[in-house]
Amino acid sequence: MRDLLSDALNRLSRQDGVDYADARVVDDERESLLCKDTRVERHTRAQSRGHCFRVLYRGAWGFAARPDCAPADVEASARRALEVARASAAVNRTPVRLCPEEPQRGTYRTPVLADPFAVPTERKVRDLLGPVSDLSRRAHVRTAEGRLFFRRSHTLLLTSEGTDVEQTITHGSSGIKVIVERAGEVQQRCHPMDHDGGVAQAGYEMAEALDFAGQTDRLHDEALALLTAPPCPAGETTLILDTSQLALQIHESCGHPTEGDRALGEELSLAGGSFLLPDLRGKLQYGSPIVNLTADSLTSGGLGTFGWDDEGVPARRTPLVVEGRFVGYLTSRETAAKLGIERSAGACRAESWARVPIVRMINVSLEPGAGSLEDLIADTEDGVLMGPNKSWSIDDVRLNFQFGCEIAWEVKHGRRGRILRNPLYTGITPEFWGSCDRIAGPEEFRLWGVLHCGKGDPMQIMHVGHGCSPARFRNVKLGAAR
Repeated sequence: MRDLLSDALNRLSRQDGVDYADARVVDDERESLLCKDTRVERHTRAQSRGHCFRVLYRGAWGFAARPDCAPADVEASARRALEVARASAAVNRTPVRLCPEEPQRGTYRTPVLADPFAVPTERKVRDLLGPVSDLSRRAHVRTAEGRLFFRRSHTLLLTSEGTDVEQTITHGSSGIKVIVERAGEVQQRCHPMDHDGGVAQAGYEMAEALDFAGQTDRLHDEALALLTAPPCPAGETTLILDTSQLALQIHESCGHPTEGDRALGEELSLAGGSFLLPDLRGKLQYGSPIVNLTADSLTSGGLGTFGWDDEGVPARRTPLVVEGRFVGYLTSRETAAKLGIERSAGACRAESWARVPIVRMINVSLEPGAGSLEDLIADTEDGVLMGPNKSWSIDDVRLNFQFGCEIAWEVKHGRRGRILRNPLYTGITPEFWGSCDRIAGPEEFRLWGVLHCGKGDPMQIMHVGHGCSPARFRNVKLGAAR
């Protein structure tokens, strides 16, 4: 494939008016397992292979992709991408410019201790179905479920500028959940979090480390306690967020609004825009002076970790918020040039060989402070500690939000007290982050992930990462969901 793609790129680059071209070939393998109560609900395995070309002709893009990789298919898709670019150039009024990047060469591979696709299916079912079946037989349990997902993608990227990089990325997720019911009241608890569960760029060792069998007693006990717990009191108080909830807060109220294409108004048709408009960069006080948020594709184990993004920009760190001030965006080479930024943040990624790369989150993380979660609690006279997410809502520009959590604990006089049910909190992004007055230290830092972040038209689903330590926020509006 390398020779086929290289020959096609050479022919494209010799065409009059072609400014740039790249080609990707992607081999993708996936496995998904869902267990519910005492049975396997679903088990699937899928593979795909295909290639694509992007061509920049007189400042306009063309893209074409095919599922086959025979010489005739490669030639046809290269030709089609050029045809689309020429047609686009005829009506394009704003020529695309790419910020410069040095040509890259090399390989990247996820460190894997246990190949998830070599682990026998029987073992995966046993590891997941055992704890789920155990939970399903307990008192007041309506249902219990567990899920497991792994994906491995091998990508070869070549560009007309001389980039030639190859990478194999393996990531997975797993989690269990129990739903209980009594007297019309329904509650749930999950481990380690709902939605995608625990996620990491790793092999099957990631799922083994979650120790589902060792969590069943706690999950059931907490779920039962929630059935009779008092609702979370309404009013303004101090809020402590554990890492699983804070990771989603970062995703929605920092990751999405710092996407450069949103700020430029190029994502309005689907997932909205951003309140972080270009003229606010370097001026807006996004949070308190202790808030530092960084886009980082170098951190080991993150879902946004790689050697290069899908246009060959090497993995790097890009500050987004420094000492509370908004300073940077997630960008591609194109959006960086539009925003007057010298270098791309290396945040241009595609869901598959059949999609054009667009600006996506990588690992967007809150830099740690000092101390432990218990230190935060001990330092809080009156407040609430909230755990994993249950629901969320945020407006189109990522400014006004509401999050509901599975569980909360009352904090009184520096001690964790009674469980509270149906907790929720609301806020306005700069005010909320401006109220952050303490962040726990590196020993509490955890890198979470989101497998199903949707964006683009047509829709692309991307895996992204968020790291954080627990943090405290003052004067937050709390309440209870009905």
